[in-house]
This record gives sequence, structure tokens and C-alpha cells, in this order.
Amino acid sequence: MKKYEYVPIHINKMIGAKSEEHREIIDDYAALGYRYVGYIPTVIADNGKLKDIDLVFEKDS
Repeated sequence: MKKYEYVPIHINKMIGAKSEEHREIIDDYAALGYRYVGYIPTVIADNGKLKDIDLVFEKDS
């Protein structure tokens, strides 16, 4: 059986701006024994830009 954790991320950057927040979150969850498996868009703007995502992590329970 797998256990999943979903970490919400708000993307509030201007076009072309760089974000590294996700790297720290992935490293933190890896230290807890989780494996990063992907992301799910949760809010998409009218122009198609992602506004919010959930990072998805799993580990054996």
C-alpha cells in the first residue's frame, strides 16, 4: 500500500521569472522517505498559465 502527500504550490511569478521553491520541498520530502511522482494542475488561468499546482509524493505505508 502506498501513502500519498499533496503539497499545494501557488505560482505567482511574472513571465520568465525563475522559481526554485519546488526544489526545497522535494528535498524535504525525500529526507522523510517520500519519492516525488509528479504534479497536478489545480488552478489554470484563462490564458492557460498554471496558477496553482499540487506536488505529489509517495512512500510505502
